[in-house]
Parts: sequence; C-alpha cells; structure tokens
Amino acid sequence: MYIFGRRQDTVFLTLKALLELFSETPLPFHSGKCLMAIPFSRSMQSLAADGFRYSLSGVLLAAVLLSAWTIWFFIARVTLYEVSVGARLEVSEAAYPVEAQVAGRVRATHLVLGQEVQGGDVLIELDVGAQQLQLGEERARLAALTSQPAELRNELKAEEAAKNEDQQAGRIALDQARARYREAEASAQLRVQEAQRLEFLYARAAAAELELLRAKAEVRKNREAADALRLEISRLERDVQMRVNDRQTRLQRLKLYITQLEGQIAVTRTTIERLEYEIERRYIRAPVAGRLGEVAALQVGTWVREGARLGAVVPPGTLKVMADFLPSAAIGRIQAGQPARLRLEAFPWTQYGAISATVVSVASEVRDGRVRVELTTHPNSASLIPLQHGLPGTVEVEVDHVSPVMLVLRTAGQLLAVSGTSRDAQDGRGADRVPGTSRDAQDGRGADRVPGTWSNFQEGRGADRVPGTWRDFQNGRGADR
Repeated sequence: MYIFGRRQDTVFLTLKALLELFSETPLPFHSGKCLMAIPFSRSMQSLAADGFRYSLSGVLLAAVLLSAWTIWFFIARVTLYEVSVGARLEVSEAAYPVEAQVAGRVRATHLVLGQEVQGGDVLIELDVGAQQLQLGEERARLAALTSQPAELRNELKAEEAAKNEDQQAGRIALDQARARYREAEASAQLRVQEAQRLEFLYARAAAAELELLRAKAEVRKNREAADALRLEISRLERDVQMRVNDRQTRLQRLKLYITQLEGQIAVTRTTIERLEYEIERRYIRAPVAGRLGEVAALQVGTWVREGARLGAVVPPGTLKVMADFLPSAAIGRIQAGQPARLRLEAFPWTQYGAISATVVSVASEVRDGRVRVELTTHPNSASLIPLQHGLPGTVEVEVDHVSPVMLVLRTAGQLLAVSGTSRDAQDGRGADRVPGTSRDAQDGRGADRVPGTWSNFQEGRGADRVPGTWRDFQNGRGADR
C-alpha cells in the first residue's frame, strides 16, 4: 500500500505517532508490525486498496475549492441590511379622523367601511330635539321683535316733527308777545312825557289838577300793562322750553327703547346662530373626500361622548412607507436615496415577493426610542399585492456593501469588545458582569457552558460524544471494529 509514495511501514509509524499523541500509554508497535492482534483487518485492507491517483485528485479539488473560496472571501461583496422595528403603508396625506364634537345620542348612522364619501357628506346624526325646540322659540321671538323698531322709528319721526312745530309755534308766540310789549312800552313812555308836560303846566297854573292826575294814572296803567306783557314773554319762553324738553325726553326714551329692541334682536339672532351651530355640530360630516378606512360599531340610540373617534377618512393619494428604526441602526447609517424593500405581514414574501422602495427622508430626532424613516414605494405592475393604506410590515434598507473578510473582521471586533467587557467584569471592574463568561466556563460555573467541550470530551461526558471516537478506538469499541 502507498500513501503519497510511501510504504505500508510508514503508515504504521504515522498511526503509531498519532495514537501515542492522543493516548495516555504507548502502544506496542515495532518496525511497522503490531505485537498484539489488530482487530480491524478490514480497515487495513481498505487502506491497502487505496491508490495515489485518487488522493491527488482529492487534493487538487480541495485546492481549487479553497482558492475559489479565498477569492470570494476577499473580493465578493455582501449587502448589509438594517431591519425596521415596524413599518406601515400610509397615503401621502394623513388620514382625517371622524370625531364627535359634542356628546349626544345617535339618531342615524351612515358609516360603511370602504365607502367612498365626499367632503361634507353626513356620516352620523346625533339627537337635536331640544335644540330644535329652543331654535323655534328664538325664531318666534325674533319675528315679534323685528317689527317693533320700525314702528318706534315712525313714532320717533312724528315726535321730532311735533317738537319742531312746538318750537316754531313758541317762537311765533314769543315774537307776538315781544311786539305787544314793545308797543306797551312805547305807549307808557308817551304817557310819562305827557304827564311831565302837564306837571310843568300845572306848576305855572296853565293846566288843571284833574288832567294832571288823569295823566299820572294813565302812566301807571301803561307801565302795568308793559310789565304784564314782559311777564307774559317770560311765561311763554318757559312754556316753549318745557314743551321742547318734554318732546326731547320722549325722543330720548324712544331712541333708548329702539336701542334696547335692537340689542334684543341682535342677541336673539346670535342665539339662533348658536343653536344652528350646535345643531350643525350634531351632524358629523366627512372632513374630506376619500374612502372610509375605519368605522366604529354604532347603533341608533348609542351614547357618544365628546371627542370620541368614530372613524377615519383616507383621502386619495400616493402611498408611502413610514418605518421605525432603532437609533443605533438608523442614525448615520440610513440616508436618503438608499434602496430598500418592504415585506408585508399579510402577504408572505416567499409567495408574493417584496416591494421595492427608496428612502426619502430620515428624522433627526429620536421619539419614543425610535427614529422615523419615510420611504416611497415602487410597486411592480405584475405584483398581486393590493396596496392600500394601513398595511403593516417590515422594511429592510441597504446600508452597505462589504467583502466577507471585512464582515468577519467587524464581527471579530465586536466579539473582542464584548470579550474585553467580560474580562473587566471578571476582574471586578465591570458593573454589569454577565454570568457565563470565559473564566466561569473554565471553572465549570459558566451559565453558558456548552456540553461536549474538550475537557468533557476527554472525560467521556461530552453531550455530543460520537460513537467511534478515539478513546472507543483505543478500547476496542470503534464503530468500524
């Protein structure tokens, strides 16, 4: 038998060296022959039948495979992906919620999941009976109040006209009284002059005493008449002023009443508008045109609290992907323009495939321990996936292309970093010492001690002990005995 051009004695010497290396006692070989009986003759016959040609072919094949693997290991490129914690398909415009603005009891509902609606369509009607009754009362009050200001304005105009007439009549009466007073005053002056002349003549005995007395009496009479006319003028002035003041007071009272009525009318109209607004708020309408993507289970008579979410309208628009990543995976690694793929939970990717996407933007702030990433989809026309708002899934973003050797070096660096942390923990310097480090494994205390280690293998306790191992071979229990 030949192995790489050597004789059978060389094979025995090689086997002897290997046996002594892994065994505790030397074996009795001498000059290529075993002094004790060898119980595996068939194995020796197989070795004798072996040839150099098959061994050389195996070596060449192994060399070619090793070379190809080495080339791949250093030259090939492996794509690295960052996987999102969660993702969701959304339309470019956010869904508009349908919420109850006020609390109330449902009178009618028109919510149908998936129904196309237009902006302003009534979706839910709440009970408006009390508001309708109050609205009717306010409208009746408004109708009664509306006609009163017009009548009062007509009365106000009449009062203003009467006031003007009173003022004009008072001026005429005063003018007449003043004219009579001037006439009486002139007559009194004349009588005074006549009395003075008669007194002069009486002093010279040219006039009778009776004429003088009669003249003085006429003077006093004319003076009294003039004083009476002057008092009459004063009375007329007070009467005219009193009538004007009375007219002015009534005018002020009418204006005040009209103002109060107008205020009541304005308040009533405001109350009517408020009631109409309250009634309108109880008609829950679609905020925009779109499709009902979410509806609540409502029945007639159900009490709805204020602010309750009753549905959502999804407006038409292009779909986008909103994904959440861990900060360590997104910040500095995911950038706009990177390709990605979306796998939907409801459609297994092994059957339906994945949807290609591109990163559009990456949030710069961390919220709730996650980084928000927005992507745009590039659906395939041949895809069987019905894309719609709200489908959940996961996103895988291509972040790098490295060779296998670089990937191994990175992994080794991470392992060395973890090993350094574990060593610090063993030396009492690590606050977060992890059970099952390498030192604990050596001491037999490792929480991650793996059955079938070398020491267990030597002691024959390995969990992965394979029948026909070397110790079994020594003890004559080999599988190929």
